[in-house]
Amino acid sequence: MTEPAVRVRDLRKSYGDRMAVAGLTFDIERGETFALLGPNGAGKSTTIEILEGYRHRTAGDVSVLGADPGSADRRWRERIGIVLQTAGQAGVFTVREQLRQFAGYYPRPRDVDEVIAAVGLTAQAGTRIAKLSGGQQRRVDVALGIIGRPELLFLDEPTTGFDPQARRVFWELIRSLQRDGTTILLTTHDLDEAPQLAGRVAVVTHGTLCAIGPVDRIGGDDARIPLVTWTEAGARREQRTTEPLTFASALAARLGGEPKDLQIRRPTLEEIYLGLVAAPAASDLAGVATPAGLDESSHS
Repeated sequence: MTEPAVRVRDLRKSYGDRMAVAGLTFDIERGETFALLGPNGAGKSTTIEILEGYRHRTAGDVSVLGADPGSADRRWRERIGIVLQTAGQAGVFTVREQLRQFAGYYPRPRDVDEVIAAVGLTAQAGTRIAKLSGGQQRRVDVALGIIGRPELLFLDEPTTGFDPQARRVFWELIRSLQRDGTTILLTTHDLDEAPQLAGRVAVVTHGTLCAIGPVDRIGGDDARIPLVTWTEAGARREQRTTEPLTFASALAARLGGEPKDLQIRRPTLEEIYLGLVAAPAASDLAGVATPAGLDESSHS
């Protein structure tokens, strides 16, 4: 079997008495887009920095593209791309000048003008980066992340500050990278973005992994029980039930007709996520897929 692009086993990182990462275990397959979710302070950034080779771990085993990022050499670093949450480009250069400079750092860079076109900045190629809009500058960040033809791309909150149209354009760019076989590790607080881009997601709280699995199965069956909502006596009411059509029929019979504003839907990823991070401990979560559960067994 092909070795995963990322393999993490019992990863731990402590700062004095504080445990920032407390035993994470997961794999990311080659060509997969994997979203790491969690509230601020959950340990996501520390985990990503360890995987990128910028922070040392306290304990655990980590392999990224077949190497330990804590001791990997320059050749390994040439195989990864990083798009940080904050801009990394120099505003005094034009878009093309900055891309040409970064292309010189890699043995087999992508063609500069092709990358500029891929991020939708052909018309701005000769413009100083400082003169670009925030969304355009973010596209430059992505261009810098992919110019080296990375096998693995780290995306940290990639669409922060984007308007809806710019965000959708960016999503199409990421999908084009997916089609090229690039492995992508995404961190985001945008719960609409994760299901648009990722095949699997993991939720981290208090440095531990409380749920992991495909986007359409995360949280387990209990978290996905359909929700029936309706208006009765001027008040909005709701009921979770595994038999929503039967419940709706009984409700209509009781009320003498279809209830006002009747809706039947499954909980959104955002609702499931909020339920997961609000739980007091991972062991208290009913129906959650953990690393020992449904998903990791199929990705090991």
